[in-house]
Amino acid sequence: MQVAPEQPLKPNPPLQLLLFVDKRPYAGEQIRQIRCHIRNLAEDLDFELMVVDVSEQPQLAENFKVVATPALIKIHPQPKQTLAGGNLINLIDNWWPRWVQSVEEYLEQEELLDSDSCKLSSSIAHSAELIRLSDEIFRLRQETVELKEQLQFKDRIIAMLAHDLRNPLTAAALAVETLEIGYSADDGRASRFTATLTTQLLKHARTQIKAIDRMITDILQVAKGSNTQIQVHPEKIDLKPLFMRVLKNFDERLQYKSLNLETDVPQDLPLVYADSERIHQVMTNLLDNAIKYTPPKGSIKLSILHRTTQKIQVSLCDTGPGIPPEKQEKIFEDRFRLERDRTKEGYGIGLSLCQRIILAHYGQIWVESLDNQGSCFHFTLPVYRP
Repeated sequence: MQVAPEQPLKPNPPLQLLLFVDKRPYAGEQIRQIRCHIRNLAEDLDFELMVVDVSEQPQLAENFKVVATPALIKIHPQPKQTLAGGNLINLIDNWWPRWVQSVEEYLEQEELLDSDSCKLSSSIAHSAELIRLSDEIFRLRQETVELKEQLQFKDRIIAMLAHDLRNPLTAAALAVETLEIGYSADDGRASRFTATLTTQLLKHARTQIKAIDRMITDILQVAKGSNTQIQVHPEKIDLKPLFMRVLKNFDERLQYKSLNLETDVPQDLPLVYADSERIHQVMTNLLDNAIKYTPPKGSIKLSILHRTTQKIQVSLCDTGPGIPPEKQEKIFEDRFRLERDRTKEGYGIGLSLCQRIILAHYGQIWVESLDNQGSCFHFTLPVYRP
């Protein structure tokens, strides 16, 4: 049996370059232009251009002290040199003759020091192993930080849950105890309370129990992790009565703060294809936030628009303090809270859950806001098609 001869290893090109880029939209075009320009300059010169995304390999950017992108680094032959800025093509043209000269000097020395080639290969292999180990250390450090954050978050959740559940539990218990006293049969009467007062006590207890249920639901959902797919069971539903039920649940809080509630729901609003319980949860979270942040005697407006034949848009606007522009995307992240909200009740998960529910319906959710000028939260839902 004949054995094929072993192919010799291809030597490393004498000119080795690293191009550091980021994920900007025009980065691909920059890479193409720089690669083509160097290829035209190189002619017969053997070179290697390696492209590094700083977001995927931040440890390399730190190792080579890259402070701006795009950046081109000549790593071989020595000495190392860095070119950076928007005029990379011109900088390459200026330095190319010197790079060619350094390559020629290197090749001359290599002929004289051929015996040292093994040492160079070993050094390169050693450097590659160091980079691999550095990557692994970086990954482990990131995992450690994430685990610590998860543990700290769970500790905060337990503390907040114990605190926040106490209020609605106490309120519900007092309502039930009051009803129990009123219906005591000791004096021979069926009840000491009027029908109106009894209804109010029952409604109050029911509202508090719903608040407890909502807290527990949110906590259980976020405990599954941000990558867990929200399960929805869509069907054709009429949004108007669903939203009216949500608004009715907040009557007492709206009246307590003397808030003006406006609704703009067209009569010809089409049915939507959605999970009614999940959309109820989204509206409850959004309205809860709107009431929480709108000052007394402020305004809240609910409107629904039939945007296209495929989508309807729901908008909930308030006259609260607004959200800084640089934070408007972050507020939909798990556990993110504005600095001003650190002392307020809540867990920083409500808007994250809203986003995951709307995305599960193939819709979108976003916010429009200006500091001290209120906020408008919008989301879209698909129109029902038989």
